[in-house]
Amino acid sequence: MYNETITYYSKNPFNKFEMDNFDVEYFEENEVCWDDLKIFLKIRDNFIENWSFTWDTAIITTACWWVYWESIIWMWLDEVLELNYTYIVELIEDEVSDRRKKASVLALLTTRNAIHKYLDDWIVEDFDDVIPN
Repeated sequence: MYNETITYYSKNPFNKFEMDNFDVEYFEENEVCWDDLKIFLKIRDNFIENWSFTWDTAIITTACWWVYWESIIWMWLDEVLELNYTYIVELIEDEVSDRRKKASVLALLTTRNAIHKYLDDWIVEDFDDVIPN
């Protein structure tokens, strides 16, 4: 059973649209459950100023995505690149089953890869980079 945070956020996402005048967009998918997510970021002075997204995701991915995004507006890009699964657990106040861990970090992984694309640093991360062993 999902906790109240997961249930609330999965039913009430916003910013679901393709943003105009974005600085970077990035598409990522979870091949385990076939969730997919495309994000659009507006970046100013190395901060995330705004975001939007389109998706085809399950409850856990949608909820973690939304809780996560609330927390990183105006966060430094290099701070976002340091976040991992542990940060998501802190935000949702609950552990996620091993089977759903990738779903819980899809937004985080997509954001980190979008930032790498924006920085043009040639780095492409995968789930192993955001889920500690």
